Amino acid sequence: MSDGQVLGFIGLGVMGEPICRNMMQKSGARMLVSDLSEGPVDRLTALGAEAATAEQIAQEADLIFLSLPGGPQVEAVAGALIPQLRAGQVLIDMSTAPVGLTRRLAEEAAARGASYADAPVARTRAAAEAGTLAIMVGAAADVFARIEPILAHAGEAILHCGDVGCGQVAKILNNMVLFQNVVALSEAQALGRAAGMAPERLFEVLSQGSADSFALRNHGQKAMIPDTFPQGAFPTDYALKDVSYALEMAEEAGLVAPGAELAQARMKMAQKVGFAAEYFPVLTRLAGEPTRD
Repeated sequence: MSDGQVLGFIGLGVMGEPICRNMMQKSGARMLVSDLSEGPVDRLTALGAEAATAEQIAQEADLIFLSLPGGPQVEAVAGALIPQLRAGQVLIDMSTAPVGLTRRLAEEAAARGASYADAPVARTRAAAEAGTLAIMVGAAADVFARIEPILAHAGEAILHCGDVGCGQVAKILNNMVLFQNVVALSEAQALGRAAGMAPERLFEVLSQGSADSFALRNHGQKAMIPDTFPQGAFPTDYALKDVSYALEMAEEAGLVAPGAELAQARMKMAQKVGFAAEYFPVLTRLAGEPTRD
C-alpha cells in the first residue's frame, strides 16, 4: 500500500499506460497523470487517477515518472519540469534516452535540491501489462532504495546498474545486442529457406541448441515466422533511435561497433521501403538484399 507519497506520471503511450496503471493500482497511491492523447488519460482516470498538467504534477507529486519516445521529448519535458522542482522530489525517467543528456539533467535537478534517476525498461508490451518488466536503474543508492518499491509494481526484475546514467547504458546495450540478434535471425531465416529448410522448423531446432535466445523465441518465432509486424508495437523508427544511442556511446568512447552499424543499416533499409511504423523485426523481409545507403 501507499506510504503517503503522491505519484505523477507523464507519457502514457504503449508502455507508459500499463506501467502507470500497475503502479497506481498496486501501490494505492494518489496518481496524477498527463499525456497529449485523451484516450489513456480517460482510461486511467476511470480507474482512479487524476488528470493533471505537467505543472500541477511538478507542484504536487513526490515521485515524477516520465515515459516518453526518446531524447528530444525527455529534454523538453524534463527541462520544463526541473526548474519547478523542490528539495526531496525525485524525477524518474523510464524512457530510453542518451547517457550524456541523462547525466546533464541529473545535475540540473541536483541544483534544485531534487534527485534524478534513469529507469528504462526492457521486455515487451505484454510484460508491461503483466507488471513483469525488467527495469534498469541508474541512481544513487538512497534514491534507488526510495523508488524501488514503486518500480517493483511494474517489473519483476528491478536492477540497480550504478549511478545516474548507468540504467541507460544497460538498456541501450541490451537493445543493441537484441538488434544484432534479430539481424542474425533474419539472415538465418533467409539462408535456411534458400537451402530448402522450412523456417519454422529451423527456428524450432535453433531454440534447442546454442543459438537459442530471447530474440529467437519472441521476435523470431512470434513475429518473423508468422510474418506479423503490427504497428503500435516497437517500431523500426524507435529501434533506429536506440541503436543511434549505442553508436553515439561508441563514438564518445573512441570505439567502433560494426555489428550495431550493420543493424542500423538494415533498419534504415526497412524504413526507406515503408516499414518505419512496423514492429522492427520486419527488417527480415529485406534479408539477403545488399545494404544500401
